[in-house]
Amino acid sequence: MSTKKVHKAWAFATAAVVVPCVAAMPAEAATMPFTDIKNSGNEAELYKAVSELYSQGIVFGTTSTTFSPYQNLTRGEAAYFLAEALKLETKNVVNPGFSDVPTSHKYYGHIAALVEKGIIQKGTNYNPDQFIKRSQMAKMLTLGFDLQQATKLSAPFLDFTKDNETNTYIQTLLNYGITQGTSPTTFSPYTDVRRGQMVLFLYRTLQKAEDDFYIISVE
Repeated sequence: MSTKKVHKAWAFATAAVVVPCVAAMPAEAATMPFTDIKNSGNEAELYKAVSELYSQGIVFGTTSTTFSPYQNLTRGEAAYFLAEALKLETKNVVNPGFSDVPTSHKYYGHIAALVEKGIIQKGTNYNPDQFIKRSQMAKMLTLGFDLQQATKLSAPFLDFTKDNETNTYIQTLLNYGITQGTSPTTFSPYTDVRRGQMVLFLYRTLQKAEDDFYIISVE
């Protein structure tokens, strides 16, 4: 049994944001405008998560009244959501040199900020319009929030990736209770992440990291 105390300062704070999509994103704290999520039943947590993160300018909808929670999340959107959740500097950034992310790209600053922090790696392309996978999401959240990485795979998944490092990111999120498998024996690491799922992952991580907290893991 091991215990680690993680010191963070990720308290939610209302702040103005830069908006890449004026119709869908708040310039300041705002009430929940999206009509495609219900504040009841199995969408109750999702409604709370979207409402909270939207009011902080961390996430945005696909239109002024829809969030499209079951629509796949692009890698560009994921970069925006994570960089905003981490309160990263997205203006004065070093150009990572992705050929498909010019400085005029709407997510340029957020992608560059994540590269600077070592959350995503430099390369020829970033592919901002492609959908992000569950395994990629696990890595970004683990590195972004500096979570205590798992040292042992204890989940009963039969579809872990061939990359053990990627698997430890997945196990890390499981240890923190941020996500779970798609079935008792599968994680589906190559399945696309939906917009609503990413919001829930961020919301749960921010909740855990809002104050000092302890993570207990069985090793």
